[in-house]
Amino acid sequence: MTGMFSRFDYTDAALTTGERFLKLVEGVDEPETRLPDMPGWTLVDCLGHVALAPARFLALARGEGEWCRQAIDVPDFNAKQIANLPTRDVSVLARQLREGLDILVDTVSHFNAQVPKMRFDGDRLIRADAALGILIGEFVVHGHDIARAVGARWWVEPDVVLMIIRGRQQVLPSWVDPTAAAGHDGTYDIRLRGCSERYLYEFTDGELTINPDDPRRAEVHVSVDPAAALLIGYGRLSPTWAALTGRAFAWGSKPWLAPRLAQKFLPA
Repeated sequence: MTGMFSRFDYTDAALTTGERFLKLVEGVDEPETRLPDMPGWTLVDCLGHVALAPARFLALARGEGEWCRQAIDVPDFNAKQIANLPTRDVSVLARQLREGLDILVDTVSHFNAQVPKMRFDGDRLIRADAALGILIGEFVVHGHDIARAVGARWWVEPDVVLMIIRGRQQVLPSWVDPTAAAGHDGTYDIRLRGCSERYLYEFTDGELTINPDDPRRAEVHVSVDPAAALLIGYGRLSPTWAALTGRAFAWGSKPWLAPRLAQKFLPA
């Protein structure tokens, strides 16, 4: 591991990436631009989805709000959310995102030493401060979607990538595709380059445990660039392309398991 992130690391990153996302969106002339990485979504659909996220996270942190008991229901939840947007005005949605994010960050900053836990999609119980890693992922990954659609430059700092990945680890076992992973047994040693971050994914009959207390011997080891790992995890980058371009490398007794790992999860 690279060390712990404090709640203030998360809040600072949320504010920075949220503002970067908004500047990208506000710089696009055509809000109905289609996003190739999100079939059926336009830029304003994506902004509406992201604009509602801070208020949703705040409600969940307070023990209120809605979450999907099963991750497979998230696409329908998102589709209904977009269909019922109160406005498609980019400036109004941008203001809603800024105001909602400010309130959420202020709330997280004032948590007591005993950080509350909150329910999240997939019916996981997670720390409400580290949950900001998932929210930051919304800004970063959907910023990537929009930047690709309009040909804009997009980047993210390595520490922010790690915050997102750590946040995602909290919910990932609930995102295993029960059909694609049915009966699967396999142990993956995943190492992120440029840092000491490392995870062990252990599948037993299709069920995933991350960093088990008594792990089996890894059958495949993966060295991967953190940004590539993030985009592969969110279905934005092909594992095969990452391997061919040197951004990922696998070895061990069953290296062929590596490019199939992403297929074991539901789309994010």
